[in-house]
Amino acid sequence: MSIWNTLARADTAAGDEILLRQRGALYEIRFNGLELMSNINHQSETVLAELSLRLHGRHDARVLIGGLGMGFTLRAALELLSPTSEVTVCELIPEIAQWNRDRIGHLADHPLCDPRIDLRVADVMEVLLEHRAAFDVILMDTDNGPDFTVRQSNGRLYGDSGLAVLRKALRPDGIAAFWSATASESFERVLDAQPWQWRRDDIQLIGGRVDAFHHIYLASADIGRIDPTHATPLPALAMS
Repeated sequence: MSIWNTLARADTAAGDEILLRQRGALYEIRFNGLELMSNINHQSETVLAELSLRLHGRHDARVLIGGLGMGFTLRAALELLSPTSEVTVCELIPEIAQWNRDRIGHLADHPLCDPRIDLRVADVMEVLLEHRAAFDVILMDTDNGPDFTVRQSNGRLYGDSGLAVLRKALRPDGIAAFWSATASESFERVLDAQPWQWRRDDIQLIGGRVDAFHHIYLASADIGRIDPTHATPLPALAMS
């Protein structure tokens, strides 16, 4: 078996260590020794974008993505959006943004090269606070979900105050979607208390155990947006 090769390293002001490493075709980003993301079993990140955009039903949607990762959520969104769409991507760690340009961009076919992208190297909460009723779809792909945040302050994204900020940044018929490595009972209780409808989709991991899943939480003030029995599916994008 081949050994891991460290490709790059970053240290945050808080003293956290972030590693980009490779073993053969496998790439992995680790945060303080824990796997944060890899290019294996990323289909749920693709589903996060595809499901949300298809349920919303507009090719020209304005989208915000919280967390760049390895670019798989962003690539999936770009494939469904029209040339006039706008996608704001928030990535807190500048080195991860740079790695997507010069180290791992090929994994998702270099999505940051797309002219529709506005990359913000910033805390997603700060960007949300700057906007009101601005986004049709907000995709939160931060940390490993509400139960496993890599920074303690990121927990606010999944609490009452954070969700209130997110709701204000959404348009009235918008959809918010959250990626999670676990089914989070505590997050579900928070969602129950919001003036939203919500649902959870469980995405089985390819090649994993029969009980191995990632999870996507969808929320909207418009039940028709997240209930497939009411929603209008996104039509095929016309190719020029």
